[in-house]
Amino acid sequence: MVLPVLAFSVVGYPDYSPLLLGLTLGAYGLVQAILQIPLGLLSDRVGRRPVIIGGLLMFIFGSIVCAVVETMEGLILGRALQGAGAIASTLMAMVTDLTSEENRTKAMAMIGGSIGFSFILAMVLGPLITLKYGLSGIFWMTAILGALGVLIVLVLVPRRVEVQHNRETSTDLKQIVRLIKQTTLLRLNYGIFALHLALMAAFVAIPTILSDELGIEAQNLWWVYLLLLGGGFFIMLPGMIIAEKHNGQKWSFLVSVGAMMMATLALSLYRGPIMTPVLLLIFFTAFNLLEASLPSWMSKSCPVGNRGTAMGIYSTSQFLGAFFGGLLGGWSLQMFGVNGLFMVISFILALWWLVCLGLKSPRPLKTLVLTVGELEHTDFTKIVSNIAGVEDILLLEGERLAYVQVDRLQVDMSSLQPYLNR
Repeated sequence: MVLPVLAFSVVGYPDYSPLLLGLTLGAYGLVQAILQIPLGLLSDRVGRRPVIIGGLLMFIFGSIVCAVVETMEGLILGRALQGAGAIASTLMAMVTDLTSEENRTKAMAMIGGSIGFSFILAMVLGPLITLKYGLSGIFWMTAILGALGVLIVLVLVPRRVEVQHNRETSTDLKQIVRLIKQTTLLRLNYGIFALHLALMAAFVAIPTILSDELGIEAQNLWWVYLLLLGGGFFIMLPGMIIAEKHNGQKWSFLVSVGAMMMATLALSLYRGPIMTPVLLLIFFTAFNLLEASLPSWMSKSCPVGNRGTAMGIYSTSQFLGAFFGGLLGGWSLQMFGVNGLFMVISFILALWWLVCLGLKSPRPLKTLVLTVGELEHTDFTKIVSNIAGVEDILLLEGERLAYVQVDRLQVDMSSLQPYLNR
């Protein structure tokens, strides 16, 4: 809700500058990035619920700070406190705890859909709330939503979740370096970094472009964002469905990143009453498709038994992108103006497009938890590795369990049936 209004809501603050505007937008992402993995590790030790509730309480506190301060420095502090509620990876781990492998993809898709819908809703509500209650009204609203989140966790989320044997949801410090170096994951982590960098940097300038250059009054901003984001969401749906159905994720990525790159490049060269809305619609259509597709691709590409760690690195990359997007956007606007800002964004997206060239569309893999039983680890590995469709095996030291990654289309489930963990 802050994104569409912050740029013109803080111009009157005594210590305003474009650079501090960028820091205000990015401070949230920096603290989120720093705390994602540590809080994920903490949730493995003390449980998901205490970490999630503690994170929401910190988010509420930061929202209240933002609501009462009247300086850019105060806003930066409040946004940093909001970011200390870094529970994204812990929430995803809880979803994995609570769902079976068969239902996990549906659950993740529902979460992705809710994030996309809330983003569109926030772009509409932000201008409306600001018009009636000012910028502080948004932060009071986020504090209320945070309190509602605490209530949902306390009342509606099941309490008894056993996570001690679920390696898929745990964060493993020993595996971080290996996962960071893994080529496909590295490309995807750079992708989410670049995507949120581009979004945050663009929103340093988009609100003022709409109000100052296109003459759209504050009371009309909500429907402009509704048309841009809602239209972009519905336009991208057919492309995403076709890409998933025909295993064409790589090409949909190349087209989408290329579309964002060309849209921002065009915005740096020419803007007008018709061209600017069209280019922004292209930008948000491509953003929506990439935002929805990246988590799915990441989940399919995670090495067996390391999904929790991989998703923690992914979340860290996402929020680092938001921080550097705000910082780079504010600095570029201050140094080079709006044209230079969009030129910088276009360059970042061009690098991402080159990175995408090396990607391969994800295979239809799934992870099974098998029981080793009385077999020796070496014997179990020999037997299972020879079963059709088995791609990777991870045996847990000191336990009689194994995580096995299989190809959904080729796996011989009848041969694995005796080892399935019940």
